[in-house]
Amino acid sequence: MKFWRNTLNKEYNTVQFEKDLKEFGIELSEKQREQFLLYYELLIEKNQVMNLTAITDYDEVMKKHFVDSVSLVRACDMKRGISVVDVGTGAGFPGLALKIVFPDLRVTLVDSLNKRVLFLKEVVEKLGLKEVTALHGRAEDLARQKELRERFDLCVSRAVANLSTLSEYCLPFVKVGGSFISYKSEKISEELPLAENAIQVLGGKIKDQVSFYLPDSDIYRNLFVVEKIKQTPKKFPRKAGIPGKEPL
Repeated sequence: MKFWRNTLNKEYNTVQFEKDLKEFGIELSEKQREQFLLYYELLIEKNQVMNLTAITDYDEVMKKHFVDSVSLVRACDMKRGISVVDVGTGAGFPGLALKIVFPDLRVTLVDSLNKRVLFLKEVVEKLGLKEVTALHGRAEDLARQKELRERFDLCVSRAVANLSTLSEYCLPFVKVGGSFISYKSEKISEELPLAENAIQVLGGKIKDQVSFYLPDSDIYRNLFVVEKIKQTPKKFPRKAGIPGKEPL
């Protein structure tokens, strides 16, 4: 299938993209396809004036950002209406891609750079997405706010950090009974033993590790699932900067 975008008079071949998503049991509506293509256009346009992504080729963005984001379905049943916080979302991955595919999600996007947050708000508006909030701030600070602490069913992150550090950023946002899922490469196996203590201290329990290749590619992905089994002690997360420098 080829899809015509009248706004920029560009034609996009979506055959591979939609084939990839079908591998995850997902079929896009015309509206969803249009939202992804508009998202791509906005990303590339804004990337010319600020650093959002090093990946700009159309096929690579569709595979390495959009399909990769949605691959979460391999590890999580995306139930209707659950609340999701995406920590270190950057240009909106995986949070916005998940929102497009699963419109009933209530999504909060967290990033430490205000320029990126402003971009995310623009994308949300132009794609007509509802129940999406973009917040500027560090996870260490935001996770201490009453309205955000232990309020989410699911926390996701594709951020580049070791698992111990990510767990301290993310688990304080998750309500007891919820989950934190980290998108990782094969290095997760090396990080796992070091992260086990941190996860336990923060109120989590290792639940699952789902490994696979993205469809029609050699891109290896690990989805690491941590279940929240008890409240995170009040002293966590530690002050901004400390989790990254001194992982638990």
